[in-house]
Amino acid sequence: MAWSGSLRASRRRLGYQKSLGWLSMKVLFVHNNFPAQFRNVVEALKEIGGFELAAIGAEGAQTPPGVAVLRYAIPSVDVSATHPFARRFDAECRRAEYVLMATTALAFAGFIPDIILAHCGWGETLPLRAAFPKARLVVYCEFFYRGEGQDVHFDPEGPRLGVDGLAALHCKNASSLLALTDADAGISPTDWQRSTFPREFHNKIQVAHEGVDLQRFRPDEAARFPLPGGKVLTKSDEVVTFVSRNLEPVRGYHAFMRGLPEILRARPDAQIVIAGGDGNSYSHAPPPGRSWKTHYLDAVVSKLDLSRIHFVGRLAPDAYLSLLQVSSAHVYLTYPFVLSWSLLEAMATECEIIASDTGPVREVIDDQRNGVLVPFTDTSSLADAVVQALGGRQQHSERGRAARATIATRFDKKKCVRDALRAIGVDEQTRTGNRASLVALERAS
Repeated sequence: MAWSGSLRASRRRLGYQKSLGWLSMKVLFVHNNFPAQFRNVVEALKEIGGFELAAIGAEGAQTPPGVAVLRYAIPSVDVSATHPFARRFDAECRRAEYVLMATTALAFAGFIPDIILAHCGWGETLPLRAAFPKARLVVYCEFFYRGEGQDVHFDPEGPRLGVDGLAALHCKNASSLLALTDADAGISPTDWQRSTFPREFHNKIQVAHEGVDLQRFRPDEAARFPLPGGKVLTKSDEVVTFVSRNLEPVRGYHAFMRGLPEILRARPDAQIVIAGGDGNSYSHAPPPGRSWKTHYLDAVVSKLDLSRIHFVGRLAPDAYLSLLQVSSAHVYLTYPFVLSWSLLEAMATECEIIASDTGPVREVIDDQRNGVLVPFTDTSSLADAVVQALGGRQQHSERGRAARATIATRFDKKKCVRDALRAIGVDEQTRTGNRASLVALERAS
């Protein structure tokens, strides 16, 4: 375990602020994949000034400038002897032990946080209240598992859980419930995700999305997206896009693939670009020795013109943006689960959205106004919606503009960061006159 970026050096950088008479507030971020959802808050606090920032994360955590990051590594442990209901909690407790060691190192270095912002999904919050009892503890509430009405049992092709499986699923919420009990407040990115948590905690959880950078994600008629074979796609082409971290059932990859034969038959000039990895983030395991990507491709491959289907893997940020900017029809499908950043970024880029009619999506897509909603499992409706979008791109441009307007109104990064700062307590502290000024806060956002 070692610092990436010196805590003492970070303090030296804050010396000029202390010389102005400001009392430096210490903020600790805890997230195994830091900065992840906390990136925009980190950048805002650095812009405002008067804050000393540290973070605890796993081995893959990044080190943004101005943040002292303490990483931990968890050795592989055989939990087969642990009761099946408790295996996840066992692993979370082991992770919590390493977080506890990191908090001890922080305290030894003299870093006692005033505010802690931590993700509650992996057990990292378990030692935080005991380690820093006076800190304001805010937990990021991403998702609460349930046996019905959400991702589990949504897809008729997915596995069915028995009573034992449902009991194990319920136990997956243990660390989140303990975190909410300890926390002073919670943050959830969307109303739907907040609604997955027990009602008795809703008053404690505020909605504050990470936000979309509207200066970056915007339409560009001159955008170009080069395909691996050398062909370059532009806005003049018919381009159907599908983007997911990994190509898997939770994100509707199977439904999309089944709709492709009909789309390709109806639109002989259409090019299909599929971005995403071969792994499995959220779904049940694919058949042995297979990936979901190949499993569902093989099921329809005989009906496809593969020369017009382009798997481009995970894209670098600039290439991803260019893909959205050349898109003629962007398909986003998801179980009732965490809403993807990619949908909001595509909306900000004025994509013509065809999306699944599921709870998290209905929060942002108003059918026929800023996108088109189709039943998740109805591949014919999906194909029809894509074909109509490709056939009437000029008429449908209003929906793209409405999609961007939705993001500007509700998910602009500047607004979302202000909401998040208030939720973690920065705005309350600024009113005391002991912290960074409210004027600086508003200027930074």
